[in-house]
Amino acid sequence: MDSDLILFLDYDGVLHPNEVYRYHSRGIVLECEGHSLFEYAGILTKMLAPHPQVSIVLSTSWVPELGFDRARSYLPEALHQRVRGATWHSAAYDKEAWFGLARYEQISAYVRRHALKNWIAIDDDDHGWAENQRHHLVHTDELEGLSEMRSQELLMEMIERKGR
Repeated sequence: MDSDLILFLDYDGVLHPNEVYRYHSRGIVLECEGHSLFEYAGILTKMLAPHPQVSIVLSTSWVPELGFDRARSYLPEALHQRVRGATWHSAAYDKEAWFGLARYEQISAYVRRHALKNWIAIDDDDHGWAENQRHHLVHTDELEGLSEMRSQELLMEMIERKGR
């Protein structure tokens, strides 16, 4: 994993709009008219296709809510195959305490644990990001996610710069 470029991937606000809810009776529902779950996943798949050195670590609340395997199973196969882990692990963290951490804190704990040097995070949540670490973040719009050209351009620029 040392030679890989690690992409920390959130789902909500990145691969589809942010308005996702889990209901016991209806399952996982995107409550944003005109949109569908994982509608932007194809964009990420195409962007990563020429970059086999990019591995994915899930940094989404779907993992503690659904479990790693189930959360990963929602991704298209091309992205699913790139997933190398998740920031959250049930053996290491209390779920309530985990949700009390900012996403940046969750990611930076993983970065420290694995001594990562080469990484990018793509997320609609930029709360708590250290100013000197923002060069690792592709901050997406919570509705447009990866469909927004600015986010795509920034992600490609970062992959090309860090993925060498």
